[in-house]
Amino acid sequence: MEFIVEKIGMSRTVGDKSIPVTLLKIVPAKVCEVKDNKALVAYAKGKKINKPIEGMQKKYGLSKEFNRFVELEVANSEAGDLDITPLKEAKKVKLTFKSKGRGFSGVIKRYGFGGGPGGHGSRFHRAPGSIGNAEFPGRVIKGRKMPGHYGNENITVNADIVELDEDMGVLIIKGSVPGANGSLGKVRIVKWV
Repeated sequence: MEFIVEKIGMSRTVGDKSIPVTLLKIVPAKVCEVKDNKALVAYAKGKKINKPIEGMQKKYGLSKEFNRFVELEVANSEAGDLDITPLKEAKKVKLTFKSKGRGFSGVIKRYGFGGGPGGHGSRFHRAPGSIGNAEFPGRVIKGRKMPGHYGNENITVNADIVELDEDMGVLIIKGSVPGANGSLGKVRIVKWV
């Protein structure tokens, strides 16, 4: 079973042993149609609207706020509100979020290169150093670690569920989760109680 969630932020449990936790809000979603254990699910995100979205809303009788569509594994057997009861018995989940984007970064920040001496006119400092070969093969080999875009990529992590607050629609996960607060991600149940 899969669900769309929004990262609220981090907190901790209060008790004998304090545990760092991440709070995830379950995004309200509507199941449009079910086919072979997979379903077309609509959820609200932003104000994006265009003719294809309007056509989908009209076809499935959705209100204007449900403007995003995704295919998920669900417990529902027919169209309607997304059923979150499987989360009550869930023990472990897989979370997929986009990591925080860090823009164009150098090799020291991106890959943890050592860099050169700071002083004595070294002129090396935070540069990547030699990248190619002289005569053979006479080119830069593919896959060479170089400066470039860092972050803003999908990351999947395994996590344990601490608690599910059904009234508030909040899933409490042990430990940290990639991504910025307010970002949307996907939760997939891996293990039940």
